[in-house]
Amino acid sequence: MTLTRKGAATRQRIVEGAAGQIRAEGVFALRLEDVMARTATSKSQLFHYFPGGKDDLLLAVARHEADRVLDDQQPELGALTSWEAWLRWRGKVVDRYRAQGVNCPLHTALSQLGPTTDAARAVAAGLLEQWQGQLAAGIRHLQAGGEVTAALDADREAAALLAGVQGGVLILLTTGSTAHLEAALDSGLARLREARPGR
Repeated sequence: MTLTRKGAATRQRIVEGAAGQIRAEGVFALRLEDVMARTATSKSQLFHYFPGGKDDLLLAVARHEADRVLDDQQPELGALTSWEAWLRWRGKVVDRYRAQGVNCPLHTALSQLGPTTDAARAVAAGLLEQWQGQLAAGIRHLQAGGEVTAALDADREAAALLAGVQGGVLILLTTGSTAHLEAALDSGLARLREARPGR
């Protein structure tokens, strides 16, 4: 669908409103009527932008929130050029998820769509691929600077670090605690620090 600037703004307002509704009340309380009231849009407008109704809207929310996951980590995630930069990134990740708490619009939207649907898998896979790629780029920067041994597989280490973060986030969604997320980050970064050349 090709949108005018005004149309794109309206569609974005609906997506952000739905994401806000999920954060405030959870996905099970998400009703299209509430989204319309929250975003000052009519039923015809909502179905114009989301012809499939709630499922289309949830997919748009998932895409929006996937983008936010990476945007919220910038500029640190894109500039992992020193140990200090990695520690700043670590702090930003923990702060983001601590502030988010147990209501994660991305997780809940994907859960409602069904994690095995092609669209949901594409959103999740795209997010994880970009995230892992930026972590791997940071590890390669440390390798180029002689901070980390070149023998380390940057992609594999980035995958392990990301898996730890995602596991920590899932536990946070259950317990409300960032303890496991912090432990995963600290262990992953400690492993990198220990992989200095000559050790």
